Amino acid sequence: MELSDAEDRRVWDRFYEKFSFQPSTSPSKWPAIKEPGASVTWSLATLPDEPDYERPDRLVAIVEQGLSSCVGPSGNLFALDWQHPSYRFAPQEVSGPGQPAWPLSPYPDGDYYIFLTEDFRIGSFGHPWEESLCLFGEALLDVAATELDKVLGLPIRRSGKAVGPA
Repeated sequence: MELSDAEDRRVWDRFYEKFSFQPSTSPSKWPAIKEPGASVTWSLATLPDEPDYERPDRLVAIVEQGLSSCVGPSGNLFALDWQHPSYRFAPQEVSGPGQPAWPLSPYPDGDYYIFLTEDFRIGSFGHPWEESLCLFGEALLDVAATELDKVLGLPIRRSGKAVGPA
């Protein structure tokens, strides 16, 4: 369900405040949010070069499955698309036979794409210009981080701090 104008403003205002969101195409201002303590961020820079989309499709499936498992059978998510309509939806009611698709992809394709639980404790932040994906919340990291490492390689940040070379 598309958010009403009033709810859209409330959700975005809360997101800006909670995550100190500062949108920018300038690398000196990245990562654009204050990444939570329980977060991991991966680079997406290698994904667009794949002609068969196997890894991007796998990334989307891992994040969608992880978020779905975190909200349980009756929970909802916000899907925020910067400068475009945003949504509230039940993951259990999308992507199945005869059901609509997720309203956005976790892969940021030209804008910031954000998924959040209603309490804002768990979610994902896709940064289109940094070409990165941040997952946050222990429960989501527990179910998705290892699989994303296999798809994307080692993270570039943990808990908002750069990860050095191995």
